[in-house]
Amino acid sequence: MYTLTWTDTASAVFDSLEADHSQIKRFKAVRKALRLLRVDPRHPSLNTHKWHGEKCAHGDAMFEAYAENNTPGAYRIFFCYPPDTPGTICVIAITPHP
Repeated sequence: MYTLTWTDTASAVFDSLEADHSQIKRFKAVRKALRLLRVDPRHPSLNTHKWHGEKCAHGDAMFEAYAENNTPGAYRIFFCYPPDTPGTICVIAITPHP
């Protein structure tokens, strides 16, 4: 099992989803995806893959996991594995897919 750490940005988005009662379905999907990410980042429903764009602040690869599928504006979770803290996943961002 991994320990999750959060950037301020990811934490703020998670908190705002939790506080917005019109987004309860979306919040539950993100919360479930984060639980799966903690246990198994390669869980099939997450569809985790390497993000081909920016690297994380640690200089390593960034990954994308799906919180929702086949939904307009489906939420994605961007994360990395900090090299200095084994067993940790750093949640960088939680964003809607354009």
